[in-house]
Parts: sequence; structure tokens; C-alpha cells
Amino acid sequence: MALWWRGRRRNPARGPGWMRAVTFLTGCALLALALSAPLDAFADRDFRGHMLQHLLIGMYAPPALVLGAPITVLLRAVPAARARTLTRVLRSVPLRILAHPVPALVLSAGTLPLVYFTPLYNATMEHSALHMALHIHFLLSGCLFAWVIAGPDPAPSRPGVLARLVALGVAVAVHATVSQLIYGGFLIDIHAPIAQVRGGAELMYYGGDIAELLLAFALVATWRPARHPARPAARPRRTTTA
Repeated sequence: MALWWRGRRRNPARGPGWMRAVTFLTGCALLALALSAPLDAFADRDFRGHMLQHLLIGMYAPPALVLGAPITVLLRAVPAARARTLTRVLRSVPLRILAHPVPALVLSAGTLPLVYFTPLYNATMEHSALHMALHIHFLLSGCLFAWVIAGPDPAPSRPGVLARLVALGVAVAVHATVSQLIYGGFLIDIHAPIAQVRGGAELMYYGGDIAELLLAFALVATWRPARHPARPAARPRRTTTA
């Protein structure tokens, strides 16, 4: 918020708007709710609480944070030299690779089988450091995917709308498949009662659909068609008289 106010003071006309601040604060509130003591305690003893945390941290808070345009706010608030440094980082080769829809998709939805079809989830319930690392992964990968798909901030290698919609569709399919496998008890390695596992799978299925629908709406809302310069009008031909 301090950067937002600084950007507004520097250029009230082109500074970040109020809706950006409201959206970003909504993301912060969702993140605070996910990490609050009651919900965190619920997640420690019940798989449904874990899944609710997963949805809030990895699928609901990230789009709200990204739609707040934090990179644009930062670029307009910091001195020009630091803004140029940040711009060079945004244009760097590693970030161009990371910010493509395919790596972003793999890091977000693609890691779900690793979490729930291996002993990793059970290990996170026994080791607090690993549990926190999983939260950080959900948050960062969710922000990366939301930024690549529908972020208003500049991205180094953002493809067209069709490619981003395809990536979003694949994410929907992965979430649906993983949640159905969890519900049916196939391939999973989750030490929890069946009722909790099925309840968590239902949360993942329906909650994930709603989150991805909101992200698709954000993609359409932030999309701007490319502007092509108007062609100059043809000059009338001069007629000659014999």
C-alpha cells in the first residue's frame, strides 16, 4: 500500500487506481484468512481444512493479488534507475522461460499429482517446515499462473488469448482429474478418514472450477485487442485531358 500511495502522489492522473488497491487488499485478506489460527488448526487435523487452505492460498488469493497490478505499481513508485533494473529482470531469459504458460501450468496444476499421489502430503503433516514450503509453493505458483494467464502487468513472453485459454483449459482438466481420483481413492497416498478425503476432493473439484472460471473472466476483462494503424486514404488519381 505504501508503494500504491507513492505512485498516486507522483502521478495522480496515471497512478494506480482505487480498484487495483481494493483487489490487492482482497487477495491479502484471503491469504490472511487461509493462514489464520482457526483455519490452520482445522487443516492440521482434517483433510478438508487442508484443501480449503490450498484453494485460498493457491487459487483464490493469487488472482486477486495479481489483478492488483503489483509490478506496475512498483515500477511507478520506485526511482527511474530501479525501474530500469526491474524492467531488465522482466525481460531476462530465465523469466521469459518461467513466465510462459507451459512452465507456469506445470508448476501450478502439474505438481498436484506429486503432492497427493506420493507420500509428500503426509510428510507435510509431520514437518512444519515442509508444510510451510508447500504453502509458499501454492502461493508462488498460483501467482505465476494467474500473472501469465490474466495479469494486467507486463509479462515477457505472454502469448495470445487462445493459447492462454488452452492452458487454462488444461489446468481445469488436471484439477478435475486429480480431484476425481482422490474421491475414488485411486493412486492416492493420503492418511485420513475416507469421509475427509472425499470431502476434500469435492472442495477441490467445485472450488477449483469456480476459481478457474473467475480467472477466465479476468482474462476476458483484461484482454485488449491489438490496435492496427489505420491505412492512409488513397489519393484520388489525377485525370489528364487530351
